[in-house]
Amino acid sequence: MAWLVAVVAVVAPATTARADDAGTPPKLADGFGLTQVGDSVGTAHDFYLTVTTPQVAGEQHIKIILPSGYYDDPERRYPVLYFLHGSPDDPVQQTYPALSMSDQMITVIPDGGARSWYANWLNQNTVLGAQNWENFHLNQVIPFIDANLRTLAAKKSRAIAGISMGGFGAFHYAQARPDLFSQTASLSGDIDLSANSMDLRMAVVASVTDALGAMCASSSGTCDPNNSPYKPGVDSDALFGSPYPVFNVDWRWNQVDPSQHMDRLKGIGVSIYTGDGGGSPLNMEFWVSGASKNVKARMDALGMPYYYVNYGDGSGWGTQCDGSHSAGCWAQDLLDLVPRLERAFAS
Repeated sequence: MAWLVAVVAVVAPATTARADDAGTPPKLADGFGLTQVGDSVGTAHDFYLTVTTPQVAGEQHIKIILPSGYYDDPERRYPVLYFLHGSPDDPVQQTYPALSMSDQMITVIPDGGARSWYANWLNQNTVLGAQNWENFHLNQVIPFIDANLRTLAAKKSRAIAGISMGGFGAFHYAQARPDLFSQTASLSGDIDLSANSMDLRMAVVASVTDALGAMCASSSGTCDPNNSPYKPGVDSDALFGSPYPVFNVDWRWNQVDPSQHMDRLKGIGVSIYTGDGGGSPLNMEFWVSGASKNVKARMDALGMPYYYVNYGDGSGWGTQCDGSHSAGCWAQDLLDLVPRLERAFAS
C-alpha cells in the first residue's frame, strides 16, 4: 500500500499558551485540520482536549502534561515525548506517575482509538468511517502541539514511545518518519507482525473483526465479550489487506511490520521493555516477549545499538510488576525510561 505522508513543517509557536489565575488549562488555537470541541478538561499542567478531524471519524482526545515550571519562564522551550496508549485504552486513562514527574519535557498522549493500530487503514469505507490515524498523529497533532506550546520543534528533541498496540505505533511511526524522532521505545509492544509471529498478527485481526470479543485481551485486563470495545467488527482485510502469508498477498503487513525494517531506525535511540508472562501462553506478555526477542535478534544482526530490558516474571522490577501484560510493569518501565529520555534530550 502506498503511504501518503505529508511533510510536517517545523513551525515556530504561534501562541504562548498560558493558564489563567484559576489554574485552568491554557487556551490552544485550532489548526492543522484539528477543531476543538468544548473546553479543555483538567488542570493547568495536566489536561486533555477534545478534537475532530476529517482524518478520523468521531471525537478524539489529546492529553497534555506540562512540566511543573512551564509557566515560570516564558522563554524556555521543551522537548516532547509522544506517548501512545494500548488497546482498548484512551489518553485519559494514562495516569502513570512517571509521565507527570518530569520537569524537563512535555508529554502528549493522542487518542489512538480501541484498535487503530496507529495506521492509515486500507479500507476507509467500513462502518467505522475515516481511519487515517497516521495522518492524524504525524501531520496534524505534532504541528498543532508545536504551534501552541513552547516546544523544541526538532528531531533531536522529540521522542515517541508506546504500550502494547502503542509499542507497534511508536516503532512504525519512527520508521515511517525517522526525520521526526530521535528516540523510540516499545513497552510490551506488538513489534513483530511478520509470518514468524502469526499469533500477534491474528490478535490484531481479532481486534479488527471483534473475533470472540478480541479474545477479551486488553491492556487494562480482561473484558466482557458481550460488551466488547472492539464492536462493531469489520472485515479482516480492512486494516492492511489480507493477513495470510500465501503468494505474498500479505505484502502490506510486511511493509508496516517493524521487525522487518529495523534498519530504518539507524541513528535513533531504541528502547525495548518486555516481561515473559510467567511463561504462560495464556498471558499476552508471553507472546509479545517473543516479538521483542525477534526484534532484538534483528538489531544484533544489523549491528545496531539498543537498550533492552527483559524483566521476566517481574522480580526486582518494581513492587507492582509480576511480568504480565499489565500496568504495574509499564509503570516501572516508564520510571526507567523517562529519566533516560531526559538525559538523551539534554546531551
